[in-house]
Amino acid sequence: MKISVCMIVKNEQDVLARCLDCVKQFADEIIIVDTGSADTTKDIAKRYTDKVYDFKWCDDFSKARNFSFSKASMDYVMWLDADDVLEYSEIEKINILKPNMTFDTYMLKYATAFDELGNPTFVFERERILRRDARAVWSGFVHEAIVPFGKTEHLDITIQHRKIATNYTKRNLNLFRKALKRGVRFNSREQYYYARELFYWGYYRKCKQQLTKFFAMPNIFMPNKIDACSIMAQCHERLGDIESAKKWLYEALDIVPSAEIVCELGRLYALQGKYDIAIYWYQSALNINTPTLQGMFVRTEYYYLIPLLELTVLYYKIGNYNKAKKYHIQAKNMYPHNDKVIFNDIFFNT
Repeated sequence: MKISVCMIVKNEQDVLARCLDCVKQFADEIIIVDTGSADTTKDIAKRYTDKVYDFKWCDDFSKARNFSFSKASMDYVMWLDADDVLEYSEIEKINILKPNMTFDTYMLKYATAFDELGNPTFVFERERILRRDARAVWSGFVHEAIVPFGKTEHLDITIQHRKIATNYTKRNLNLFRKALKRGVRFNSREQYYYARELFYWGYYRKCKQQLTKFFAMPNIFMPNKIDACSIMAQCHERLGDIESAKKWLYEALDIVPSAEIVCELGRLYALQGKYDIAIYWYQSALNINTPTLQGMFVRTEYYYLIPLLELTVLYYKIGNYNKAKKYHIQAKNMYPHNDKVIFNDIFFNT
C-alpha cells in the first residue's frame, strides 16, 4: 500500500523543512496546499515535491484539507501539520505497516505538550491515516476532523506537534465569531470548541453560557463532555465560586475516573486550607491507572508527578515531615530532572 501525505500550510518557512525531512522517509506522494503564504514556504515545499497547489483561504479549514485530499492519488491519505515531526522509530513503524494495511482508519497518537526532557505530557488520538475513498471527508470550519469509518485500528505510533513560535492569536475565536454572524448553527463539537476558545481568552461568563448550551445538545463526544466540566469548574473558580467549581469536578468524576479531575479537586481543597481532604484526593490520583487513549485526552503529569509534588508540600504544611520526604523521594526517583523536584531536593538537603 502507498500513502499520500497531505498538508495545508501558510507562512511555515521556519518548520516546514523539518517536517518534510521526516515525511520523505515514508511518503509515496507529498501534497502541499498553500493558503496564502507571504514567505518562502512554497519554495521550501517545491524542494520536496512538485505537487504544490494554491488554495484561496475562505475561513474554512475543512475545505482546504478536503482540497488537499482531492489531489492525492495513493491508496491511503495521511495528514500532517507543518510543525509536526516524527522520531525515526515512528517512521520505521509506518514503513513496516505499509505492506500490511487492510484497515480503513488508522488512529495514531498525537503528542502536543512535553516536559523538560522532551517526554510527552499531553497525548490523545487522531484519525491520521485513512483509506482514500469518499468517506475520508473533513468537516468543521475550525478544529476540523474526519469521522473514523470502516474498520479502525489503534496504533502505537506517535506524531509530535513541536511548535517553534508561541505567538497565540484570536484567529480561531474570530472564525467562530464570523460563523455566528453568518448564522451558522454549531454542532456539539463546534459548540465545545467555541466555549473553550472563550475560556482561553478570559471570557469566563460568556464561556459558562456557551458550555450550558453545549451540555444541552445531543450527540456529545464523551471526552469533550469531561473536558467541558473541567473548563466550567475553572470558570467558576476564576469568578470566585470555588464550591460550584468543585460541583463541576464531581460531575466529571461521575463520567469516568480521571487523575486530572481528582488532582483539581485536591488543589481546590488545598486553596481552602482543607489539607487533609486535599491529601485524600492527591493520594487517590496515584491509584488511578492512566487511561487508554481511545478518545481520551491524557495529561500524563497528573497521574504521578503532580500528586507526588503536591503530597510533598501538603504533608510538610501539616508538619508530617517524614511523609513529605517520602513522597519527595518517590518523585525524585521518577522525575530526577524536573525543576520542582530539584528545588525540593535542595530544600530537603539544606
